[in-house]
Amino acid sequence: MGLDIRNALIKGPVLVTGGCGFIGGAIVHALADEGRDVRVVSPLCHSFRSDVRFLNVDIRDLSALVRACQGCETVIHCASVVQTRNTARDEMWSVNYGGTVNVIEACRRAGVRKLVHISSASVVFEGRDIEAGDETLPYAEVSMSAYVDSKIEAERRVLEFATEGVTRACALRPHLVFGPGDQRFLPNILKRADGAGIREVGRREKLSDFVYIDNVVDAVLTAERALDSNGLVSGQAYFVTNAEPVPFFEFIERLLMASGYGPIRRRIPYWVAYAGAGIVEGFHAVIRRGLVPEDGLSRFAVRYLNTHHYFRIDKARRDLHWQPRVSLAEGIARTANSLHDSAYDRALRVQQEPSITKEPDDKGDVPR
Repeated sequence: MGLDIRNALIKGPVLVTGGCGFIGGAIVHALADEGRDVRVVSPLCHSFRSDVRFLNVDIRDLSALVRACQGCETVIHCASVVQTRNTARDEMWSVNYGGTVNVIEACRRAGVRKLVHISSASVVFEGRDIEAGDETLPYAEVSMSAYVDSKIEAERRVLEFATEGVTRACALRPHLVFGPGDQRFLPNILKRADGAGIREVGRREKLSDFVYIDNVVDAVLTAERALDSNGLVSGQAYFVTNAEPVPFFEFIERLLMASGYGPIRRRIPYWVAYAGAGIVEGFHAVIRRGLVPEDGLSRFAVRYLNTHHYFRIDKARRDLHWQPRVSLAEGIARTANSLHDSAYDRALRVQQEPSITKEPDDKGDVPR
C-alpha cells in the first residue's frame, strides 16, 4: 500500500549513513519531511537541509560513529562503495564490510533500537539466470566481484546481529535503483548518449528488475515501522523492486527516448564486450595500480546485463505491508522530466567534474 508520511507518528532521532548519496539523500528528505530529528554522517558532503544535522564522520571511524549514534532510536545504513571492479577491492571491503561492522558496534554501544541495512540483490547473483527469485535463495558462493562479496558479508553480520535481541535489524535488497537525483547511473548513460552513443551489449531477451527511488524510500520507512510492530521482521532480508521486469536495454532505450534521445542503434556481441572489459580492468590494475574510470564497463557488469535477474517481492508485501506505488512507466517519465530541472543539471555537471570526490554510495558502473 502507499505510504502517507504526513500522517506518520513522529518518532525518535534517526541517523542515516551515506545520507548525501542518491538513496540516502532521498531517505533523508523523506524523514525530514515527516518532522523527524535526522542526523547524517558523511566525510564528504555539505548540508542540503537546514532542519537536518550533518556530521563530518567516516563510518570507518568507530569512536566518532558511536558518538554520532548516541540518543538515536534508528540507524539507516546506506553508505556503500558501489563499484564492481576488483581493482577497488580494498576500499569496498573497508567501507562495505568494515564500515558495516562499525555501524553494528555503534548501535550496540549507543543502545540503538532499530537498524535498517541497505543491502543489494546482487548478494545472490552467481553469474547465472535468476527468474522470480525469492529470499530462499542462498548467498552467492561463486565470487563475482569484491563488491558482491563485501555486501554478502556485511548483510550476514547485520542479520546475525539481530539475533542478539538488543537491536532489531533487517536488510533491504534493492535492485537497479533509478530516479531523479541519481548522480551516477543516469549521468553516465546520458554522457554516452551525448558522445559516441549507447551500445547494447549482448542480446535483449534477458529480463531485469528495476526499482524507482521513491519505492525504495517507502520500503525503508515501512521497514522501520515494521521493526516496531512485528518482531518477526528482525533478522530478515527483503527484495525491493518494482516487480515489472523488462530487458535491461529496453529500459535504457525507454528512458533515453522519454528524455528526447533516439533509440539504441548499435550493438556489441557479448564475448567482445566481456573480453574488452577484461583487458581494460587488467590494464588499470597493472599500469595504473587500480585507478579505474568509474564510467567504464566491468566483466561483472557484462555478465550482469546478459542474465535474467528479477525477483519476487511477496515477502516484503506480507511482512512490511509495502508495495511499489510508482510504476515503472511513471518512474521513467518522472526521471526524464527531472532532466529539465536546473538543480539536477547542476548536479550532473558536478558529477562530471573529475576533481569532485563523491559520496561513497555514488561510485561504480552499474547501480545496486
